[in-house]
Formats: sequence, C-alpha cells, structure tokens
Amino acid sequence: MTGIADFPIHAKWPASFPDRIQLYSLPTSNGVKVSIMLEETGLPYEPHLVNFDSNDQLSPEFISLNPNNKIPAIIDPNGPGGEPLALFESGAILIYLADKSGMLLPQDASARYQAIQWLMFQMGGIGPMFGQLGFFHKFAGKDYEDKRPRDRYVAESVRLLGVLERHLEGRQWMMGDQYTIADIATFPWVRNLVGFYGAGDLVGIDNFPNVQRVLAAFVARPAVERGLNIPARP
Repeated sequence: MTGIADFPIHAKWPASFPDRIQLYSLPTSNGVKVSIMLEETGLPYEPHLVNFDSNDQLSPEFISLNPNNKIPAIIDPNGPGGEPLALFESGAILIYLADKSGMLLPQDASARYQAIQWLMFQMGGIGPMFGQLGFFHKFAGKDYEDKRPRDRYVAESVRLLGVLERHLEGRQWMMGDQYTIADIATFPWVRNLVGFYGAGDLVGIDNFPNVQRVLAAFVARPAVERGLNIPARP
C-alpha cells in the first residue's frame, strides 16, 4: 500500500483529505475513545461514519480493514517509516496515537506500563462486563424471564466499579495528576453505563463518589465534549 486510495475501504468511504488520519467509527463507548484522543492531541484526521443500521461494519470494504468487523479502525497515511498504517482495536489505536503525538501516555517507563495496565483493565473487564449488562438491562436481554444472567453482570460491574473507586481515592485521574489514555478508555464506558444503558440505579452508582467525580471532570473537557459526537450520527 502506498496511499489511502490503495486501500479497498477507500471505495466506500473516499477520503476528502487523504493526507490526514482516516477514522472509521461510530460514537459508541469504544468508538469515541479514538475521536476523543484525536481531539485531545490535535492530530489532523477525517472521520467516516460506519452506520450499523445499514450494516456498514459487515461490508467487504470495512472487513478489508478490520476482519473482526468492529469499530473503530484507522488508517494513518503517514505511519512508521512514512508508510500507511492500518489499525483496529481501540486500545492499540490509543497507544499508537499516544506514541505518534508524544501525548497522554507517560514517558517514564514504569508509569507508561502502569497506564497500559489500566487500559487493559478497561478492555478486558469494564468494556465486556458493562456491555453485557447493557444488553441484559436495555436491549433484547431485558425481556428474558430468567434474570440470573443480568444479575451476574450487575455483580461483576459493581465489583469493577469498586476497583475503580478504590484506585481513584486521592487521585485526580487514573494515573494521579496526569490525564492519560487510561482515562480516555475508561470513562466513556462509565458514562454509557449510567446514561445510555440507564443502569446507574442498578449498580448503585451513588456508592462510587470517586468514579462520579472523575467522570464529571472527564466529560467537562472540551475535547471530550467534541469527541463524544464524532462521527456525527445520521
């Protein structure tokens, strides 16, 4: 690949600005991680909406970029060595953009790995568990007569919120005074758990004041406010 136009996805989502990072996404908990990161860093990018209502994520063009047919995904036309780089998986994209920009990931080796540790905690725990709770509370799963699956994910979500609550005691952000990709990964999910999924009462969100405090600080950031709505829904 020598440029954006050489990628099959370009046929479905043509780049108006092929010299910019191309973002293929939808403003979900995972999708906004990358739009927020791009807004925070100021890296030039062009967003493209992947519309689930029309199954864009299952199109051959999108699968050519992400064989796992999930958003978000990016193409950086100016990747390592000046060659285009295509990436999927939001955590990998966050680390890449942090390294590219020199922002939002500590330079000190120990702190860097600790931030990545909390990023992995979100990806391996918070995302899957909160997502399952959302399914069983808000979507089709809410109609299941057997509430044991829902209650299993409620209990695990409460446990994970407890981990966050204890960690955030006396800290401004996940990494203390420094705002990082660990926050960008975590708090869109907390926001959706309470807001979009409507599960705040179910998990007893009032029992987690530190989580609520940091969530409020997160959504108050101008770059977060912008990134939460990119790409714009139809």
